Amino acid sequence: MSERGSALRGQLDQLSREVAKFGAVGGAGLLVNLAVFNLVRHTTGIPVVRASILATVVAIAFNYVGFRYFTYRDRDKSGRTKELTLFLLFSVVGLVVENGILYAATYGFDWDSPLQSNIFKFLGIGLATLFRFWSYRTWVFRALPAREAVHTAESFLGQRRPEPDRVGR
Repeated sequence: MSERGSALRGQLDQLSREVAKFGAVGGAGLLVNLAVFNLVRHTTGIPVVRASILATVVAIAFNYVGFRYFTYRDRDKSGRTKELTLFLLFSVVGLVVENGILYAATYGFDWDSPLQSNIFKFLGIGLATLFRFWSYRTWVFRALPAREAVHTAESFLGQRRPEPDRVGR
């Protein structure tokens, strides 16, 4: 296999691991979201979309912990305030997508049965998840540049590679 093919294979393997970890955290977050949604919807008098927004906020908090400490634990941790701000910003956009679909189904088409609400909540989560995956990996949990990653790994191991001699020193 050529060097270029090997590099592409490595990138695809890394992406597939990232998608699997994102899916594991997201799947657990989906269960949290739907459980809170149905619990609030069926035990309180809160309207369907408000119950959904509350459930989404709980799932966002759950997912941040999972993404930061499982899916993207190897990513840059230097700007936590910026990271959290961007995470919340993109999560709110996802919240609007997710709950906008439920709102349109509930109030635009009068599809408000428990089954219909869960179907449209699930569809909204699916569309919002595509956006969140792209935005989190692109803007929130950014990969360390290769040189910084090597330096971080070496300092963690307590070893330093000698600097290569530079011509003209």
